[in-house]
Amino acid sequence: MKKEYLSRRFVTYAKEAIASSEGLASQAGLEILKKGGNAIDAAIATAAALTVVEPCSNGIGSDCFAIINYQDKIYGLNSSGYSSKNISIEKVKAKGYKEMPKFGVIPVTIPGTPKGWATLIERFGNLTLLEVLTPAIKLARDGFSLSETVGYYFDKAIKVYQDNNKGKEYDYFFKTFTNNGKRYKSGDIFKNDDMANTLEEIAKTNAESFYKGNLAKRIVKFMKKYNGFIDESDLSEFESEFVEPLSLNYKGYDVLELPPNGQGLTCLIALNLLKNDSFKENDILTYHKQIEALKIAFSDTLKYLTDPLYMKVKPEFLLSDKYVNLRKKAITGKAKLMKPIDYKSAGTVYLATADKQGNMVSFIQSNYMGFGSGLVVEDTGISLQNRGHTFSLDPNHDNCLMPRKKTYHTIIPGFLMKDKKALGPFGVMGGFMQPQGHLQVLMNMIEFNMNPQAALDYPRFRWDKGLEVAFETYFNKSTIKALTKLGHKTKIDPLSGGFGRGQIILKRKNHYEVGTETRCNGHIAYN
Repeated sequence: MKKEYLSRRFVTYAKEAIASSEGLASQAGLEILKKGGNAIDAAIATAAALTVVEPCSNGIGSDCFAIINYQDKIYGLNSSGYSSKNISIEKVKAKGYKEMPKFGVIPVTIPGTPKGWATLIERFGNLTLLEVLTPAIKLARDGFSLSETVGYYFDKAIKVYQDNNKGKEYDYFFKTFTNNGKRYKSGDIFKNDDMANTLEEIAKTNAESFYKGNLAKRIVKFMKKYNGFIDESDLSEFESEFVEPLSLNYKGYDVLELPPNGQGLTCLIALNLLKNDSFKENDILTYHKQIEALKIAFSDTLKYLTDPLYMKVKPEFLLSDKYVNLRKKAITGKAKLMKPIDYKSAGTVYLATADKQGNMVSFIQSNYMGFGSGLVVEDTGISLQNRGHTFSLDPNHDNCLMPRKKTYHTIIPGFLMKDKKALGPFGVMGGFMQPQGHLQVLMNMIEFNMNPQAALDYPRFRWDKGLEVAFETYFNKSTIKALTKLGHKTKIDPLSGGFGRGQIILKRKNHYEVGTETRCNGHIAYN
């Protein structure tokens, strides 16, 4: 994996590194490494800082997932929350909804991020949670200047929330994320004492306050006031879960993704459909097969993927040779509409860290849509995610809404291994672009010998729906024209943010190779 692509920046070599979408967050992680923390400490420090410096993508009331290489052993963490025990399809429909709403109390699921932070620090960290969260607390209390990328999405998202969210329950959100009603923009100073105080309380109580103490009481009080469903037991009974990552061998490399309810399975299914083919760089058939394989994978995961306790079609089957034999024949020389088979009969922030001891973390957390539900718990700065929007109100759908159920999750951390040894973390954030980004950067490295930075910088495509495929503006125009002739409905999307934002760290003999996203303010802090 050494071939150079004409990247927008050079690959970085480091003894230890943090790669994230925002410089201040990466610096927070490096600060923790310098204080004696390890890669896990640095990951949580960076993640906490990102809730402050990039709140339009993630927040204190979000979910998180991680793949950790600690002392040469791999661990997976699922810290995504379930729906309330008090919610049901009937209750949502009784409020006049035909599908799950995007905003308000209904799509709010239990936030898993604070518990995820505490769980990882308790098991793997060198430092206390208070030490690790101190940089984020300081950023929130002292303030900072919004970056170009964050300022753009901050302003854009707030306009959507101002246009759509009317009602007293949204007042605290606008109090937190506007300047007396005026939208923040790039370069503006953002600070929030409520967020600082909440992060400090989470840190001092090892997140217990969030689930069983003062913060939990505030969340429940807010929910009761605005006719939400979440109660004390929903919070107090939540736990993060360690899980065994799924693994697929792709041409000598083991690609690791977390099992459902995350959509990492989508990437593995597509890779499995392609693993016996040969590919050329910037080739029409390469792109065509990638697109068709992703369409097949999405058609099945969007139907069958949900809380693993409720999955009727298991991941093991979807990664089996039998599955490949059933589905591979659908990939022909023309673009097709892909539909799921009835096998019973037959949209975030991503970061990567690595330390001198070889510990590495692939970490991701998200509100789901922008700032999430548009709700902030009064005087806490806790923005609540709207992850429940992905539930179906069709009782026959595999991912139908049920009490205490985890929904289809878009955020996925990835990890790469070779010969049973950890190579390193990778990830591309961005809703349903994530497994598509995973597949493209992985094939760039494995098939076309690109280094991490080149693999990230290389032009991307994005399958949207049906036969519709979007391409970045600097994608080869003749290639797009040729794909159109194969039946793909192509378009050029001028907004690079729609093609995901990624980070990669790969371990070499005496150093790490690190790449960061140039489609945003990607930053590598390193020694």
